[in-house]
Amino acid sequence: MFKKIKKSDAHPAEATATPRSEARPLAAPSASAPPPAPPPAPPTSLSPAHSPAQPRPPRSLRPFRPGLAAACSAASRRGASLCRGARRSPGRRRSAGAGGGAGGGAGSRRSEAAGRGLCAMAASVFCCLRCCRDGGAGHIPLKEMPAVQLDTQHMGTDVVIVKNGRRICGTGGCLASAPLHQNKSYFEFKIQSTGIWGVGVATQKVNLNQIPLGRDVHSLVMRNDGALYHNNEEKNRLPANSLPQEGDVVGITYDHVELNVYLNGKNMHCPASGIRGTVYPVVYVDDSAILDCQFSEFYHTPPPGFEKILFEQQIF
Repeated sequence: MFKKIKKSDAHPAEATATPRSEARPLAAPSASAPPPAPPPAPPTSLSPAHSPAQPRPPRSLRPFRPGLAAACSAASRRGASLCRGARRSPGRRRSAGAGGGAGGGAGSRRSEAAGRGLCAMAASVFCCLRCCRDGGAGHIPLKEMPAVQLDTQHMGTDVVIVKNGRRICGTGGCLASAPLHQNKSYFEFKIQSTGIWGVGVATQKVNLNQIPLGRDVHSLVMRNDGALYHNNEEKNRLPANSLPQEGDVVGITYDHVELNVYLNGKNMHCPASGIRGTVYPVVYVDDSAILDCQFSEFYHTPPPGFEKILFEQQIF
């Protein structure tokens, strides 16, 4: 009437219970059971440059010295790791409780300070490298000063300027491209061909088509006959035996008070004055005269205290 149930057919819950303190032996795998599947292989889509073992440097540093960029990247990762550790350190201090004591807090503070220091260092290194790569975006390059020469914007209508603004011929006058702002200026003129000519200083109000100059308050010049004129008045004159000839070099010094003339490096001791305002070197020619202007690399050494014409930016 009742079927005898074998112990092996009984429900697991109804079988003889095994004490909790005794571990049940694991059943040996049967020969027919398939072997366990191996763990899935890591994705192969990442190239060696993207693998975790070789972190890819930031994009902004790839074109710029890879070795230095890798070192800075490692420093940045180290700083970031310490920063994260410093941020987690308060929690660890709380979990340590009284057992951690002051030593744990001091160690955490040291870690935090070190992390912040490395973070700042890495940031500054990256900033410097970025500036070097970009050519210094915030750097304003210095503007190179142009050379002083004859100014084709301030010359007579029949004047011809050649040799990169250094030679004048034709008929009329021409100003230089820079005013005499400095205290003591020196410049030269070489007579390539004789005729009617004059050299000196003048303001921009001078009439460069009306020659000879020196007939108004806007010019002070030495003419080819050796006379120095200002406001149509003869201020001084070279000795009769010291008139400039073809091939001679006439030097002019100006100190905002007096104009002096030098002939082939020799002071002629015939000063002239009277002109006021901002003045420029001036030269005029007529009757086949040709003069070369020398505003640097002079034929003769300037007198003591005098130098070539400087632009206002160079003075300050």
